[in-house]
Amino acid sequence: MHRLIMSQLLVGYLFMTVFGSASLAQQTWRADPKLVEKLTKSRANVLYREDKVPPYTLPDPLLTADGAKVTDPETWRTKRRPEILELFRTHMYGRAPLARPPQMTFEPFDHDPAALGHLATRRQIALNLTGQKGGPALDLLIYCPNKPKKPVPAFLILNFGGNHTIHSDPAIKLATSWVRQRGTGVVKNRATEQSRGRAASRFPLELILKRGYALATIYYGDIDPDFHDNYQNGVHALFDKRFGEKRPPDAWASIAAWVWGLSRALDYFETDDAVDHRRVAVLGHSRLGKTALWAGAEDQRFALVISNDSGCGGAALSRRAYGESVARINQSFPHWFCDNFKKYNNNESALPFDQHMLIALIAPRPVYVASADRDLWADPHGEFLSCKNAEPVYRLFKKKGLGRDAMPPLDTPLADGSIGYHVRSGGHDLSTYDWQQYLNFADRHLK
Repeated sequence: MHRLIMSQLLVGYLFMTVFGSASLAQQTWRADPKLVEKLTKSRANVLYREDKVPPYTLPDPLLTADGAKVTDPETWRTKRRPEILELFRTHMYGRAPLARPPQMTFEPFDHDPAALGHLATRRQIALNLTGQKGGPALDLLIYCPNKPKKPVPAFLILNFGGNHTIHSDPAIKLATSWVRQRGTGVVKNRATEQSRGRAASRFPLELILKRGYALATIYYGDIDPDFHDNYQNGVHALFDKRFGEKRPPDAWASIAAWVWGLSRALDYFETDDAVDHRRVAVLGHSRLGKTALWAGAEDQRFALVISNDSGCGGAALSRRAYGESVARINQSFPHWFCDNFKKYNNNESALPFDQHMLIALIAPRPVYVASADRDLWADPHGEFLSCKNAEPVYRLFKKKGLGRDAMPPLDTPLADGSIGYHVRSGGHDLSTYDWQQYLNFADRHLK
């Protein structure tokens, strides 16, 4: 009888090993083969096939420049983390010439405690970069929920079309900076009333407020216009003189400038009694998802960092060269990264880092990365792998990472550790589904 039971157990084990692993494989996201075929045919020179990804070896985030292994949080904080930060500043994002301008002032110009049918208090503040009224400024829009009687956590996000595009509220100041000519409501690169609320689907404001969070936003064009003008506009024109006559090859470009602007919003929150500056999550979509990740690395005051469909130059591994590559992003957007980054066009293996190390720089603070099923340009698998390969640094701090080696199924968030991830149905967008996962994650870590 004993042998019979053991035989049955062995058969059962073999069945689970063979068929259970197959079942697990079915529960792992994979790119739609029909979509892969379609994209490959339409862009034959872009890599969309997983079996064509070149072999690569990722740099070890826990190996110092002199070859020593990092085994404790203190060595990470004092030695390895500063080394990696300098690598990203030198070779990719560039470095800003200063932190907070000493002359910067904050000028409130709107306060309505009965906004959105008494759901929120709306405030608008000009962050005067030179301290002069009417001078260069970033307009910060904040909606705070009215019910809490103490400082609330907040989501800080840059927007693409002007603060007025996030909601139809007619009191939001219309953007006056250069705006990309896209869709209706923009005439000669200037916003008109018809663009009001145009991006509201990406900002479920009422949902965020009812969950107990403030929402704060700045138009990224107020910081630096998103076109290549040799850095003659925005904050570059104000502060590049600190470099001297010639910009060095590691000077800040647009992404680093947008990050700099996000940090100035944090400077303001430190003076604001309604928002808890110790519980601010920075969130970004697409190119602004790249920005959010670099903001979380550069400024450790951000309590939580969220990247939505950030792809190449954000959460996706560069060495995979899948979808958008380093060469393509530098050719299409030469103003996003410092000049040194162009050395790695079609030469990703020479990078002294990869994007898993960018995510590792956020440790031990929580970070969430999201992908989209139809957005293969942003390489969902590469974004997941960056999260996975950042886990060793989180383990230094006794923090749980993803808790899974393979990608999760579609619309199945991994969110019970300090690294969160999901791949959702649909394409390149910031959806209410995404926000619901970010709010759940924030509840775990900011409340």
